[in-house]
Amino acid sequence: MPKTAPFSSWPWESFGIFKYILLGPLVGKVLYSRLQADDDLASNWWFHLLLITILRFHLYAWYTNFCNMLWLTRNRRIIQHSVDFDQIDKEWDWDNFIILQALIASSCICMFPHNFANLPVWETKGLVTIVVMHVLVSEPLYYWVHRFLHGDYLFTPYHSLHHSSTVPQPVTVGSTTFLEELLVTTVLGLPILGCSLSGYGSKTIIFGYVLVFDFLRCFGHSNVEIMPHWIFDRFPIFKYILYTPSYYSIHHSEMKTNYCLFMPLYDAIWNTLDTNSWVLQKKITLDAGKSSRAPDFVFLAHVVDMTSSLHAPFVVRSFASMPYRARLFLLHLWPGAFLLMLVMWARSKTFLVSFYHLRGRLHQTWAVPRFGFQYFLPFASQGINKHIEDAILRADKLGVKVISLAALNKNEALNGGGTLFVNKHPNLKVRVVHGNTLTAAVILNEIHESVKEVFLTGATSKLGRAIALYLCRRGVRVLMLTLSTERFQNIKEEAPTNCQKNLVQVTKYQAAKNCKTWVVGKWITPREQRWAPPGTHFHQFVVPPILAFRRDCTYGDLAAMKLPDDVEGLGSCEYTMGRGIVHACHAGGVVHSLEGWTHHEVGALDVDRIDVVWKAAIKHGLQPVSSLSK
Repeated sequence: MPKTAPFSSWPWESFGIFKYILLGPLVGKVLYSRLQADDDLASNWWFHLLLITILRFHLYAWYTNFCNMLWLTRNRRIIQHSVDFDQIDKEWDWDNFIILQALIASSCICMFPHNFANLPVWETKGLVTIVVMHVLVSEPLYYWVHRFLHGDYLFTPYHSLHHSSTVPQPVTVGSTTFLEELLVTTVLGLPILGCSLSGYGSKTIIFGYVLVFDFLRCFGHSNVEIMPHWIFDRFPIFKYILYTPSYYSIHHSEMKTNYCLFMPLYDAIWNTLDTNSWVLQKKITLDAGKSSRAPDFVFLAHVVDMTSSLHAPFVVRSFASMPYRARLFLLHLWPGAFLLMLVMWARSKTFLVSFYHLRGRLHQTWAVPRFGFQYFLPFASQGINKHIEDAILRADKLGVKVISLAALNKNEALNGGGTLFVNKHPNLKVRVVHGNTLTAAVILNEIHESVKEVFLTGATSKLGRAIALYLCRRGVRVLMLTLSTERFQNIKEEAPTNCQKNLVQVTKYQAAKNCKTWVVGKWITPREQRWAPPGTHFHQFVVPPILAFRRDCTYGDLAAMKLPDDVEGLGSCEYTMGRGIVHACHAGGVVHSLEGWTHHEVGALDVDRIDVVWKAAIKHGLQPVSSLSK
């Protein structure tokens, strides 16, 4: 193992999630003190320390969430890149510094119990004292510590980790080494300790200083410029009193300028102030009202259920970077998600969720503010179609080349697989794509050539029809589960005359009791799965995926493909898919965009294009998920 520099790694680095046990004694101290009959929360410093620790966690987390609300911040972003998986992983333990400072504060309370126990709620002289100490002690101390960390000897072992994050975000504050954070803790703690020991300390001053300190660090690392430029034009002195996100971004990228904590005054004094800082700040502010670069491709997604609505970068960034599954910590967020659903149902419009770059082209994911169950309410269909139509027209106005519809957004009963919008707006420049051709191709390429019989549910749907026709041409006997003889006959007549015998209508699941290859296009219950013989493999193109009920059978994932390796800025997983993997309908839109095809892909699938789309996907570096596991 390579040697690490002294104090560069965290003492609890190997603890994983169990690092929060370090706060156990603090929690225990609070609980114990509550059991004392004469306990007073107002004078209980253990309680105050626990409270401020929790507030700090939430401040950094929610400010980061704000920065990832792209529909609010996209035109004010300084670095026009997205946070990728690599940065998220580096910053996974961003909250180490809060744990460290809570432990140090606990030690200080134990060392000076009398000084802290008798602090009043407010002390005016304390405000003056702590401001003076910050300006005259913390600011210059941080400046020189920060500047030394950029020296040839200290930068690589102690500070390069922080600058390895491409896009600054509030939690990037915690992407530091142990020694670096000890130095920052000293900068934060000296004014608090000095103010308290001087006799001018107060609970409000200490709470306020810590939270303002944290807020200003979040503000500077946010990558979102929210300061109006007129303040600096009318009052030039503010240029030296308060830094801005654009001021810090210059340091983060160029590193040899703008070392200050919050006050550029010290950069000006020691001649390290970048004179372009305010030019950049003004430019970003003035450009905020202008339209940003139009994406080449948009994937129009939707929410599946209540808890999966929390699987978004602007809710919990780390959670969104992993494949979705229900987790215990989501329970306390469920009421908020329910209220948000009601608000979205009543007022919300389509919003930007995430973006990435591929082959120099900008790809974005927009979301329709509707939940999965709403798509099956008859009275909601008109409103949902209105949202989808508005998104298509907005994309057309922006100059988007291709917009691809997610599973329920192209429901046949809802809008005919997108046909409704193309017919209503014949002059659309944006190409509307349901992506089902590639979905069919993915499923068909998963079925081994040795398979001679397939049981197909959802057999008369767009995908079911195409899969049945393709397989029957391949000489596979397809048991098509459908009660509609008319729809079955229409599909059968589409097949070549010599292949029609391969299409067989069945009306019950019992008909598949000897068939070991099931293609599921309509949700089936565990009871219906019982008819499958042992060793059956369930391919599926149904959302949500069926329950893996049978232990003696195998279950395929939803049709999906891995994006090419040169994709940039991808930092969230698409529903239950792994990193870099998207649903096949999403990938179908990507291929449509990369190929520059000019036709709409709506309505019924063209069976003859299945192989064409598949070969194009492979040519552009997309990989079927089934091949990744081999």
